[in-house]
Order: sequence, then C-alpha cells, then structure tokens
Amino acid sequence: MLGIILIYWIGKYFYQLAEKYHQNKWLFAILGVVVYYVSQIIVGIIMAIINELFALGIDFDNFGVSLLGIPIGALFTYLFYIVLEKNWEKNKIEPIQSIEDIGSDTSI
Repeated sequence: MLGIILIYWIGKYFYQLAEKYHQNKWLFAILGVVVYYVSQIIVGIIMAIINELFALGIDFDNFGVSLLGIPIGALFTYLFYIVLEKNWEKNKIEPIQSIEDIGSDTSI
C-alpha cells in the first residue's frame, strides 16, 4: 500500500513540474517513478557486492533492509527533481500568448 501511495505522489510532483515548464507531462511522471525504482535496484546491487566482498553477513530477507530502499529511492528521486527543475528554469521557453505575437519583435 505504501508503494502505491509513493508512486502516486512521485508521479504527481513530476507531472506538475513538467506542466509548469511546458514539457511532456506523462513522460516525466513515469520517469520519476522509474528513477525511484532503478535507484533502489542499483543501491541493492551495490550493497550485495559490498556484502560479498567484505563478508558483512547482511540478511537481505530482513524487513529492515527492505525498508532501507524507501529513503534511498526518495533521495535519488528528489535529486532528479532538483536537477530537472534547475535545468528547465535555466532554459525556460515562454509560449506565445496570441497569434498576433508571431513574427513580431517583442524586444523593442
């Protein structure tokens, strides 16, 4: 149940961000959720490799280790959100408000 709620909120915030900067809304909503899960997978693989190299004895069937993925996924999703927001703010494109503005020099 917690996973469904997180997917909804992540998708919602990325959808609103893409809408604010006139980007493809559904693409970035889905991409935000993908970043959440892929970051969990990558960190899980890194933890498994470190566990095998240094014989730490981490039990990956443990519920606590599973819960570790939630803040990791949230952190990487938030970082991705900040990167997108800064990039789009820097390269912001203002849409044309009316048909009469096409071809006119608005810098005068």
